[in-house]
Amino acid sequence: MTDPTDPEKNRFTARASRYAKAGTSLGGVAARMAGSLITGRSSTGDRANAAALTRALGSLKGPLMKVAQLLATIPEAVPAEYAEELRQLQSEAPPMPYVFVRRRMAAELGPDWLTKFATFEKEPAAAASLGQVHRASGHDGRALACKLQYPDMESAVEADLKQLNLIFAVHGQFGGVIDTSEIRKEIGERIREELDYVREARNAALYRHMLAGDPLVRVPEVIPNLSSRRLLTLEWLEGEKLLAFKEAPLVTRNRIATAMFRAWWHPFSHFGVIHGDPHLGNYTVFRGEDGEPGGINLLDYGCIRIFPPHFVAGVVDLYRGLQQGDEARTIHAYETWGFRNLSRELVDILNIWARFIYGPLLDDRVRTIADGISPGQYGRAEAARVHRALKEKGPVTIPREFVFMDRAAIGLGGVFLHLSAELNFFALFNAEIERFSAEKIAKSQRNALEIAGLA
Repeated sequence: MTDPTDPEKNRFTARASRYAKAGTSLGGVAARMAGSLITGRSSTGDRANAAALTRALGSLKGPLMKVAQLLATIPEAVPAEYAEELRQLQSEAPPMPYVFVRRRMAAELGPDWLTKFATFEKEPAAAASLGQVHRASGHDGRALACKLQYPDMESAVEADLKQLNLIFAVHGQFGGVIDTSEIRKEIGERIREELDYVREARNAALYRHMLAGDPLVRVPEVIPNLSSRRLLTLEWLEGEKLLAFKEAPLVTRNRIATAMFRAWWHPFSHFGVIHGDPHLGNYTVFRGEDGEPGGINLLDYGCIRIFPPHFVAGVVDLYRGLQQGDEARTIHAYETWGFRNLSRELVDILNIWARFIYGPLLDDRVRTIADGISPGQYGRAEAARVHRALKEKGPVTIPREFVFMDRAAIGLGGVFLHLSAELNFFALFNAEIERFSAEKIAKSQRNALEIAGLA
C-alpha cells in the first residue's frame, strides 16, 4: 500500500509527465499497428511498425521497457514481428548524477549517510531500468553493492502499465489469438513488487536459505542497517560477466550451465519459488581458490514468484503426462495451472509449446538446449504453429501463473544457448523432482518463507 506521507508516492504530476512522454511515443505506433491489422498489410509493414515501437520504448527507458522485454517471451502476447524487435531491448538507463545520489542516500539513511561507509564510489557500477548500483565498502572492510532506486518510479510504473494496455487492446481487437487480461494483472503485480526493496531483501534471504550449501551458487548477504524501501545494500560478490565464457572450454561452460540449472530448478521443485528474470546481467561467474570458474553469483532478487504447491505439482504432472503419453494427466496439469474450457484441439495446441519447453528435459542424453537448431530459429517454428492453430481454434486465456514461469524458462534456455552447453538436462531435472510431493513443498515453502520474513 502506498504511504501517504511518502514524498515519492504515486504522484499525479509525475504520472502525468510520464503519460505525456509514453503517450507521444506509443500513440502513433499503436495507430500504425491498428492500421496494419485493419487493412491486412504485409509482414513488411508489421516489421516497420515493430521497429518503430522498439525505438519508442528504447527512448523511454524505465519500467515500460522492462515490461516490453517480458512480453517478447510470451507466445502471441504481441505479434511475432513485435516480439522479435522487443527482444533486442536492453535494460539499461542513463545513470543518475551524483548530486541526486547524495540527496537520495540522505533521504534513505540520514544526512550523515556517507559516514556509514568507509568508501562510496560516485560513479555507478551498473544502471538498469528501475535503479542503479554503486560500489562501496563498510568499516569492517567488506565490499558492498548499494542498489538505489530512481526517483518517481512508482508514478512511472503506474503510467507505463496504463500505456501497456493500449498495445494489448489494439492487438486483442484486431489480431490477438489469446486473452491477455490475466497477463496484464500478473505483470502489474510483479512490476509493483520490484519497487519494494524491503521485499527484495527478504527475497535474497529466501534464496540464501534455499541454496545454502550449494557450492555452485552464491547468494549475497543483505546489510539491513544500510537498506530501506528504496535502497538495498548487499555484500559485493566478485565475478565476471557470463558472456565472457562463451569461448571457454566445454567443461567450464557446462559447469556454469549446471549452476544456472540448479539455481533455477532447485528452488522451484523444492520450495515453489522461481527467479523470474533470468537476464544475463543478473549473474556473474566467480572463480574458485584454484583460479578456475567455480559457479555463479545470483545478483538480483526483485522479480521472484512464489507459487502454490499445487501449481508446482501441475508442472510435474505435465512433464509426466508428456513423458508417458498420459492425456488425462496432461489435461489435469493444464487445469491445475488455471486453463479453462479446454477442448481436445486446444490441448493439442498447448502441447506444441509444452513439448518445446520440456523437450530437453524429456530427452535422456547429453545434448545442447537447441539440439542442432540455430539459436536464431530456436522456438520460432513452434511459436508459428501455435499462432496458426489458435487462429483457427482460439482464443485461449493464459493463466497469470503461466506468465513468469514461461518467461523464466525461455530466459534460462537463452543462457544455455549462449554457453552452447552440452548436458543431460533429463538427468538434472529428474534429480530435482526425484522425491517430489506437493505436501513436502508446502512444508518446506512455509518454513522458508517464515525464515525470510515473507510469510
